Amino acid sequence: MQLAVRHHARSGLDFTELGLGTAPLGNLYRALTDAEAEAIMETAWDGGVRHFDTAPLYGFGLAETRLNRFLRGRPRESYVLATKVGRLLRAVPPGQGDGAGKWFDVPSRREVYDYSHDGVMRSLEFSLERLGVDRVDILHAHDLDLRNQGSREALEARLREFIEGGHRALHDLRAQGTIRAIGLGVNEWEPALWLAERAELDVILLAGRWTLLEQGAARLMTVCAERGIGVIIGGPYNSGILAGGAHYDYGPVPAAIAGRARRLREVCDAEAVPLLHAAFRFPLRHPAVVSVIPGSQSVAEMAGNLAAARADLPESL
Repeated sequence: MQLAVRHHARSGLDFTELGLGTAPLGNLYRALTDAEAEAIMETAWDGGVRHFDTAPLYGFGLAETRLNRFLRGRPRESYVLATKVGRLLRAVPPGQGDGAGKWFDVPSRREVYDYSHDGVMRSLEFSLERLGVDRVDILHAHDLDLRNQGSREALEARLREFIEGGHRALHDLRAQGTIRAIGLGVNEWEPALWLAERAELDVILLAGRWTLLEQGAARLMTVCAERGIGVIIGGPYNSGILAGGAHYDYGPVPAAIAGRARRLREVCDAEAVPLLHAAFRFPLRHPAVVSVIPGSQSVAEMAGNLAAARADLPESL
């Protein structure tokens, strides 16, 4: 059974409903060998996945370089490739890099936020080298949210920097054909809504905020549907809690969230539907959503995502 494909009119891109988020391929939470990462990507490709999402942050370049090896030789028009801008990676001596306890066995790098015109151009240049391609289909401005920027004042300054510089760079790149779509990749819906109402965006990658567990982003989703902005849902399992994992929102699971997840599982059990399948299919019910991109840390997890993507759920659920 082939994966369903959704056409996005504004960008002209065709998305498989299931995409592959590559943060785990950058050794998020645990180190994968090259062979393990390759097997996950092969399973995704063989299953029909043709939407691949990555970022310089994921393993400080490791996910992009692993994608390079995997995609080399495959027809460029046969898949949708997205990466991100907003950080430059600075090489530092071993042991002095960022990401301790989160990224494992990765290059020693420091993150430097930069949403300026030149910063965006430099970031994409480095990504194209790591990916081994001449263009990407989507370029997302990454992590323009409160959690990553640290304070309201810092976020507002970065939003201004993006609007005045990086946004113009994305338009230039799209006009040149180096990218096809201008995107935004965030974990919070509020700055995404602010930008959707002020900037020209083709797609928004929203992680963890429109899921079976959380629907606080309803206003953003409505605006995107009205304006033809395609929404890509990242983190459909809220970092794993909806897939039987031990994380919520990249951290420990609060007791209240664990209780809600348990009640959701009970509802799914009553309908003889795996919670994973319900969590994957739920975002696709919204007309603005074009793709859902869970990560996979193993071939078994990738196979589970493929099964969820093909699942036919009862309306009663």
